[in-house]
Amino acid sequence: MLEIKSIFHALCRSKVGAILLLIQIAITTAIVSNAAFIIQDRIAFLNQETGYPEQDLFKFNVMTFGKDVDASQQFELDEAMLRALPGVESAAQSSSIPLSGSGSASGFNLKPAPQESKNVRTAYFFIDEHGLDTYGVKLIAGRNFTEAEVLITNSPTDRTTNVTVVTGALANELFPKGDGLGKTVYFGDLPLQIIGITAPMKGPWLKDSHPNNVALIPYIQGKTYAQFAVRTKPGQRAAVMKQIENAMLNNYSKRVINNIKGLDELKDQYMAADKLMMRMLIVLITILVLVTALGIFGLTLFNINKRTKQIGTRRALGARKSAIVNYFLVENALICIAGLFLGAISALLLGQLLMQHFSIAALPSSYIAVTAVMVFTMSLLAVFGPAKRAANISPSIATRTI
Repeated sequence: MLEIKSIFHALCRSKVGAILLLIQIAITTAIVSNAAFIIQDRIAFLNQETGYPEQDLFKFNVMTFGKDVDASQQFELDEAMLRALPGVESAAQSSSIPLSGSGSASGFNLKPAPQESKNVRTAYFFIDEHGLDTYGVKLIAGRNFTEAEVLITNSPTDRTTNVTVVTGALANELFPKGDGLGKTVYFGDLPLQIIGITAPMKGPWLKDSHPNNVALIPYIQGKTYAQFAVRTKPGQRAAVMKQIENAMLNNYSKRVINNIKGLDELKDQYMAADKLMMRMLIVLITILVLVTALGIFGLTLFNINKRTKQIGTRRALGARKSAIVNYFLVENALICIAGLFLGAISALLLGQLLMQHFSIAALPSSYIAVTAVMVFTMSLLAVFGPAKRAANISPSIATRTI
């Protein structure tokens, strides 16, 4: 006999503590379920496939101050020198570096500007025919650029290239029927024929609205500032990175080589805020669960001290220890169930607010269910110790308590 009716009346006579605990359980359920979902979402985001061999790739910047050099010719000399270094698989000058949080994007259209047509946001890299090999990205259809198709110039107004290689995601968004290969798209008013389609690769911004839409354009402009990407053989990146500065300066000395960083390091820097948020949410969940457990523990101890005489009387009348333990377990379960019900509703409402204001996906009901089971189990464990203590109260001592 669980004596639910008598337990309910006892709770009604001592409402304040029960209500406070109920609210605490509801808040914990609402926050923990949403925080756990956000943590799982961030973990999936941090561990997503980018399409690059991140451990083998690195980049560096070049700032040239010498005036006695042709920038467009020097880039070709630098690329050839880099590819000849021991341990290097490929190297290329790249206008942007993937996963770095810095780059260029524009709308690719089906008609030349200013005509109205379908517009798809696209990150683009100006790079030569070594770009795909350097980034370790495979073609799934079509072909790569030829050397003759790469425009190398010192003038920013020269835009005569007319081909591009795009990711499958971009090709499918522009041409949903899957017939993008060979079609023409427009970069502003510049027509570009899609000659190749690549396997998935990410652009510079993983948090972009279209992170999988990437286009490679065979265009290199000689400038005083340039970025190079280098792919090494597995396990040899650190050794190659150490010799890059000297190798580049030996090739031409009037410049500065800096910001030599691995692609995984760039990705970590870009995602630093997400990692910090995830750690903070884990700490928040831990604190909330501990505080709720302490609240349940404290309320149960308070009720035991308050009902010492009542418990002793029941023991004197023949109540078994298990009956006393069950009494407090059921009492706590009633409070917890009510709190979990309110918490589930609050969790859904909080999830809706997060979805509206922070573009987070809808909270799956499974997270609420798992959180509810966890909180309920934790509440039973928290009350079990005090309940055992109550069951051990001596009837003779309890009945003398005033």
